Amino acid sequence: MAQADAISILLVEDDEAARANIATILTDAGMVVEQAIDGATGLNRAGGGSHDVIILDRMLPHLSGIDIVTRLRVAGVGAPVLMLSALGRSEHRVEGLESGVDDYLAKPFEPDELVARVRALWRRASRRSHEPVLLFGDLECHVKARTAFRQGKHLPLSPKEFELFRYLMEHAGEVVTREMLLRQVWKLSFDPQTNVVDVNVGRLRRKLEDGFDGPVLETVWGTGYRLIAAAGPTGAGSA
Repeated sequence: MAQADAISILLVEDDEAARANIATILTDAGMVVEQAIDGATGLNRAGGGSHDVIILDRMLPHLSGIDIVTRLRVAGVGAPVLMLSALGRSEHRVEGLESGVDDYLAKPFEPDELVARVRALWRRASRRSHEPVLLFGDLECHVKARTAFRQGKHLPLSPKEFELFRYLMEHAGEVVTREMLLRQVWKLSFDPQTNVVDVNVGRLRRKLEDGFDGPVLETVWGTGYRLIAAAGPTGAGSA
């Protein structure tokens, strides 16, 4: 890959040997890597929004990886984040993904898998950048700004609620299964045997519908969920 086309990486890792190893893997794959050794420095450098992909260790001095990604998402920084951690149990992955992380890779990992995941995150973000606003009925999803609106009113979504909303908007009018959401929004290839999807769908539904005319997120019993166009004020009573 030519330098001008190289994927720009911010790597935040406090362990010197691990940081050097990861940086070597990525640079050998043709990527450009900027490094930070603690959470505070990482947050400061990530806040500029100039990196294609951010890689965070979970356990960092000053600020944890979870703290960093939470603050970045609140600040509107939408760069995809890959979290690395020795904590690889399903509840740890769910916690990381709930905070706004895009992918979660448990240590130790194979170099080829790290490179493949970084490239996949970059491709996904590149595709999204060509469709900055998704529209359906009276709903708006501003992808790069990570903001959501209904009838022009801003909806205060958490990072994971936004990812859920974005995915539903990308498939508006279609039935989206629980398994699809676990795989695409939570990046889990298995069912963690929790109600994490149902809880987040419930929270999102309240924010999409409370104070508005008509439902827009329906449950298709035994199958999944679907965004529907609101009937509007005159049709609200027939729902």
